[in-house]
Amino acid sequence: MTGFYSGVAALALFAVSSCAYASSADKQGVTLSQTTTQEITAPGPEGDLAGTMIDAGPDTPLILIIPGSGPTDRDGNNPRSLKAASYKLLAEELAQKNVSTLRVDKRGMFGSAAAVVDANKVTVGAYVDDINSWIKTVRQNTGRDCIWIAGHSEGGLMVLAAAQDNTEICGVITMAAPGRALADVLREQLRANPANASLLEPSEKIMQVLEAGNRVDAKDIPAPLMPLFAPAVQDFIISLFAQDPAVLAAGVRKPLLIVQGERDIQVSVADAQRIAAAQPKATLKLIAEMTHTLKTVDSDDRAANQKTYTDPNLPVSAELVETIADFVKKSVSL
Repeated sequence: MTGFYSGVAALALFAVSSCAYASSADKQGVTLSQTTTQEITAPGPEGDLAGTMIDAGPDTPLILIIPGSGPTDRDGNNPRSLKAASYKLLAEELAQKNVSTLRVDKRGMFGSAAAVVDANKVTVGAYVDDINSWIKTVRQNTGRDCIWIAGHSEGGLMVLAAAQDNTEICGVITMAAPGRALADVLREQLRANPANASLLEPSEKIMQVLEAGNRVDAKDIPAPLMPLFAPAVQDFIISLFAQDPAVLAAGVRKPLLIVQGERDIQVSVADAQRIAAAQPKATLKLIAEMTHTLKTVDSDDRAANQKTYTDPNLPVSAELVETIADFVKKSVSL
């Protein structure tokens, strides 16, 4: 759910099978009982990628939802105490606004476990390949002219990368996406927790090596930092550090919606503003009470904010749902 830097956040915070059948959407919206939910697959490098589509009707816009980093599944949950189910809830709410969605598992994980043997052996380019495989598959299966791609947190970076010179997408949506180099985000998150004081110097040395495109030997990584900088994930980190979200946004030639919550304790409003500044034709939407999990809290209470990471019964922001639905229905290519 969070970016690959979820490890730091933890330090700082703690073939198609139809499942339901329905009629197409009318102009007033539909209920979930009127939609079609399908488990679908797309070709991966060694086996199939897997996802769940909620189809609100053949003439509705369709959004491919790309999850954040780490072992985050298509619903927005992961074994590291993240039980928000944000992507599933978002998809269900969008269906009632006549917007179809496809939410997916990343290569090597969950339903997409067969796609690669080692889920850690990945790069930004590899994830972009998977996004393109999904786009091609969905367009072929549904007859849609184009697909919207939406990414949450680190997934926002992936959809910006996938949008470069991509004529098969309708547009791009980022939700709580970092707007700076990921190394800078990591530095900020580490510094935010006084308990990490002893880790600042070694983490800086490690990041400088990775920023230069080189690997770090395991013996040079302190144990508390090993989950973040383990040798198995360093190729991915190196590829991430080479990306600048603002530069990628500047290269987007389709409608771009940037959504950011003002109660997000992981990604700041300044990140969203930096992405927007790089693409003057983009639409920036700030949602006052939305957290990083796309849910809402009515105060700055940290405990209430953290609860949005673990309570799947809390709904996603209604303003987020309305913003996305309106944008994909009204937008035209730049």
